Amino acid sequence: QVQLVESGGGSVQVGGSLRLSCAASGRTFTNYPMGWFRQAPGKEREFVAAIRWSETTSYYADSVKGRFTISRDNAKNTVYLQMNSLEPEDTALYYCAAAANRYINYRIVNDYDYWGQGTQVTVSS
Repeated sequence: QVQLVESGGGSVQVGGSLRLSCAASGRTFTNYPMGWFRQAPGKEREFVAAIRWSETTSYYADSVKGRFTISRDNAKNTVYLQMNSLEPEDTALYYCAAAANRYINYRIVNDYDYWGQGTQVTVSS
């Protein structure tokens, strides 16, 4: 049974930083894309960042580019999201996602096969 477990969320002030982690179990995702999405109350789930299986290419939403960094440790079957210069607009439930297909549209929710339960990030001014 595949499980993705996020951790690292919390409450921070504007300009602060958080590092989210997503530990995968049940299968190895070394060769498959992984990503982060977020969902604010009353809004649709939106793409935040994704990283290819090769670790050499990553993708970001325009709203987080330059502030967030996605990385992965394949030896630990874990993906990370370093979030700096946080803004109130970043407040959301953050989800980790993994795909069972190497070649997907990284920005599309339905292209991912496995999801974590989410970790809350709250940024206050």
